[in-house]
Amino acid sequence: MRRREFIRNVMPGVVAAGTAGALSACAQDKSGEGAPSVQTQKNIQWRLASSFPRGLDTIFGVCEVIANRVKELSEGRFVIHVYPAGEIVPGLQVMDAVQQGTVQIAQTASYYFTGKNPALAFDCCVPFGLTSRQQAAWLTEAGGLDLMRDLFADFGIRNYPCGNTGAQMGGWFKRDIDSAADLKGLKMRIPGLGGEVMSRLGATVQVLAGGDIYPALERGAIDATEWVGPYDDEKLGFYKVAKKYYYPGWWEPGPSLSIYINLKAWDELPRVYQQMLEAAAQDSVVTMQARYDAKNPAALARLLGHGVEVKRFHDDILEAAEKAAMEMYADQAGKDPAYKRVYDQWLAFRREAFDWFATAENAYASYAFAPTD
Repeated sequence: MRRREFIRNVMPGVVAAGTAGALSACAQDKSGEGAPSVQTQKNIQWRLASSFPRGLDTIFGVCEVIANRVKELSEGRFVIHVYPAGEIVPGLQVMDAVQQGTVQIAQTASYYFTGKNPALAFDCCVPFGLTSRQQAAWLTEAGGLDLMRDLFADFGIRNYPCGNTGAQMGGWFKRDIDSAADLKGLKMRIPGLGGEVMSRLGATVQVLAGGDIYPALERGAIDATEWVGPYDDEKLGFYKVAKKYYYPGWWEPGPSLSIYINLKAWDELPRVYQQMLEAAAQDSVVTMQARYDAKNPAALARLLGHGVEVKRFHDDILEAAEKAAMEMYADQAGKDPAYKRVYDQWLAFRREAFDWFATAENAYASYAFAPTD
């Protein structure tokens, strides 16, 4: 549901009721038929399990944005209790928890679950894929979300975007990476399809939840890790054990985070509460991107003050990685008709989006973002 539809159909009743001291107005559903007012709805309590630790206040924090917004709109009748990774289930098991009904809702990154279906990665991001704006356009306006919903329905899940970090950094390395040959034998924490590309380039890939990365890097179980960007990476302390900070994160140019909702729980939810949850998810999309864009610049400056070396990946690394990524997509599409259906539609959108962004957006960014003396 679009935000304007929610405001037109639901909020007049909520505002009028709040002014009168009771929720007495009726909401309208999409068909225009009267729906029960909020004051007549039963009290509902859900549990939300996140894949991320509480200390990552920006990425985990949007769970609280969603919960607070739903509680506010429902005047306390619909309450979502949020739990960080590990309090109910480990971070990489939240999809199973939703599917099995252990929790009603989860927040995660869909590329964690490519072992269940490789095409799930497109719900989040893929190497050399879409920027945050392009990803949002593909999901919400170009049919991407409908394709993803078809996949998630097989797991009894309804998905919604709930934020984006923007283009990420390329990660923390204990030694210089001067060419694609330097990736051979590298032990790196990197999930999803980015990890598959790294594996094709000779790296030894591990998938670790956020809270497990620092100790693995510190004790030498891994040589490198990627996470998000300066603000979150500083919080996790990677600069203390690895000083070389590479960019760009070609595997995550615009990763869209998601909430997963158990379909049975969703279907049992009153329509007015569904609308509130949809609106709250849209709020979280705007909030996450804005918070990262506000916090990352100062965090990068602090990291430089700690002696961190910020280094760009050489073009031969980017070229080798892009070639491996495109071969990987074509290989998978040749084996899996369902994957091909998603990939073909996504690839056509990518071509058009890249052509457009290469015009006005790229010209402005190349000039305005150029380093100053």
